[in-house]
Amino acid sequence: MNVYDVLRPLLFRIDPEEIHELVVTGLKTAQKTRLGLRALRRWASAPSGSPITVAGLEFPNRIGLAAGFDKNAVLVPAMAALGFGFVEVGTVTGRAQPGNPRPRMFRYPGDRAIVNRLGFNNLGAEAVAAKLATLGPHPVPVGINLGKSAVTSLDDAAAEYASSLRVLHAHGDYFTINISSPNTKDLRKLHEPARLTALLSEVGAMMQSLGAKPLFLKLSPDADDADLVTAAETAAQHGLGLIATNTTVGRTSGQAAYEAGGLSGAPLKARATAVVRLLRRAVGPSVPLIGVGGILDGQDVDDKLEAGADLVQIYTGFIYRGPGAVAALLRESARARA
Repeated sequence: MNVYDVLRPLLFRIDPEEIHELVVTGLKTAQKTRLGLRALRRWASAPSGSPITVAGLEFPNRIGLAAGFDKNAVLVPAMAALGFGFVEVGTVTGRAQPGNPRPRMFRYPGDRAIVNRLGFNNLGAEAVAAKLATLGPHPVPVGINLGKSAVTSLDDAAAEYASSLRVLHAHGDYFTINISSPNTKDLRKLHEPARLTALLSEVGAMMQSLGAKPLFLKLSPDADDADLVTAAETAAQHGLGLIATNTTVGRTSGQAAYEAGGLSGAPLKARATAVVRLLRRAVGPSVPLIGVGGILDGQDVDDKLEAGADLVQIYTGFIYRGPGAVAALLRESARARA
């Protein structure tokens, strides 16, 4: 048992969003100095993964931080020091917005799960671009997850995504089009073929005008398989990679008492892995695919990679396993070390 295993029950007595803010403050302080970054690396037991090239980018290992933890791009050096092979920041919207009312994050330790209904709370594209501009060269690849502002209509969504890409283009190594959060009204309607084609066409045209960088589409686990295949094929036709999956609004009978919002963690694993396998079969071996959802140990990593993912991302697994999560997953995973 490590120190975090002892501390976790005490930390979990604090409101999830409050402890998240405290952790962010501590990590921001630590990353300001070389000594602080060295301490983070030592605390995390810096991992030894095998570098891999995906979508033309070189990743020091296959395990990344999923969007949602570092919404405003303030923790990239710290996350790299903790061993992450890449960091996806955001979700970033065109406009600053506070998100949904609190409380809006809930833990379920018995199920190793989290429910959130944050609602894309972030400082907006301009402010996040300014923060990223202060970083200098990225220590690991940085993805920027783009979303729709709550006040933006579906008809204007494509223009907002394209505008956010323009603002942030210089500061990301890859970009993710997030159409799958359950916490922004009507966002998932962008999975519809006509809307999705229009969105990817406009964002793709903006990307070409700015200079090509990898684009990914993040999909919902709650869509029907046929709709997921259609969306994946549309994305592949536009040259995008895929991220499978976001959180789920689905509940089993044992989860009926859960709060409303997106469920992540162990209960999502089976569906997320099934979607990875479905999409890999649909688009073939050449389309970049990131697997996320329910990864809490090395076997979970192996399952996603065996299903067809090139890389994986964690969020809830990081919450439950602590600062040594990446090192532990790499030690436990045969495929991630290969």
